[in-house]
Amino acid sequence: MAKEFSKTFMGYRRENGRVGVRNHVVILPVDDISNAAAEAVGRNVFGTLAIPHSYGRLQFGADLELFFRTIIGTGKNPNVAAVVVIGIEPGWTQKVVDGIAATGKPVEGFSIEGKGDIETIAKASWKAKEFMHWASEIQREECGLEDLWISVKCGESDTTSGLASNPTVGNLMDKLEPLGVPLCFGETSELTGAEQVCAERAATPEVKQKFLDTWNSYNDFILENKTNDLSESQPTKGNIAGGLTTIEEKAFGNFQKIGKNPKFVDVLEPAEEPSKGSGLYFMDTSSAAAECVTLQAAAGFTVHLFPTGQGNIIGNPIEPVIKLTANPKTARTMSEHIDLDVSGILRRDLNLDSAGDQLIDITLRTANGRLTAAEVLGHREFVLTKLYRSA
Repeated sequence: MAKEFSKTFMGYRRENGRVGVRNHVVILPVDDISNAAAEAVGRNVFGTLAIPHSYGRLQFGADLELFFRTIIGTGKNPNVAAVVVIGIEPGWTQKVVDGIAATGKPVEGFSIEGKGDIETIAKASWKAKEFMHWASEIQREECGLEDLWISVKCGESDTTSGLASNPTVGNLMDKLEPLGVPLCFGETSELTGAEQVCAERAATPEVKQKFLDTWNSYNDFILENKTNDLSESQPTKGNIAGGLTTIEEKAFGNFQKIGKNPKFVDVLEPAEEPSKGSGLYFMDTSSAAAECVTLQAAAGFTVHLFPTGQGNIIGNPIEPVIKLTANPKTARTMSEHIDLDVSGILRRDLNLDSAGDQLIDITLRTANGRLTAAEVLGHREFVLTKLYRSA
């Protein structure tokens, strides 16, 4: 018998109706050369969160579209209360401001050209201070589980991942998806070998074909670039050390994260916000941990579940990352990074249903304000996905 759990959590209701579980005031640079100014504002105004990154100049086409979708989506995420945008020139700075402003949240942009760092930092700091005072008075309110958007990804997988920690996430999905909780999984490359089985979990023939087209596009890219050998990438050295000898083994273990019952209702572009309401979504992402979580956070997901085998230390600036493991060695030697130890499944003193209940419990506690291990340790990995070389 599954344990009863709360159908509500305490969140921050935003201007557009979405609900966040954090209340960040973000200092968001548009481009890499604005990082210094953004970080200076972050140092000036206690409690703000500067998010430096490496891109934003001389990109084009789909790469530029993805860049804007990711940066704007980061500011739009419900875990963000207000945003100060800093860019080198006014055009792109305003484009990011306008995209974020569509949510109704407070946002203001500052461009450095014609002013320099010192003047820009001073003006942006005053605005950041104003936003911090405003955000500090926002109160949490009771919200239904349908307002809790959950994304998932695994990392440093081993045999314990497919046997226990990934199925624990799947158990949570089986229990929360019927309650209208929006859910998201990804990792296109790590479904290689299980892509046909995954396709059968699509909600409609159209979604199935969309998934297969997405996976085939990835596979064709690998073949076109004659990258037939993915040694040390898929599976990684860590995967192999953990007992996963083929990508097929890794793929079927990865696939356990979506549970037994949910069917995915759409296939999302990287950083694309879902538009079909509640349900399970697949997002076309890399298997690189920081890239994947960054893209899912930019799509609006507010809590992330991250099962790990050999031990991964990933975090994210705006989306809290909950790490669980079923590897007893990892739980012992990397305990400061682990939010939930489900290694009892392998010792048979914990069943999957109870492990799923424990994961729901810690997810709700995180949504209510509990800091994750990654947050406490200062892990704020933010990595943009880049498609092409710069112009």
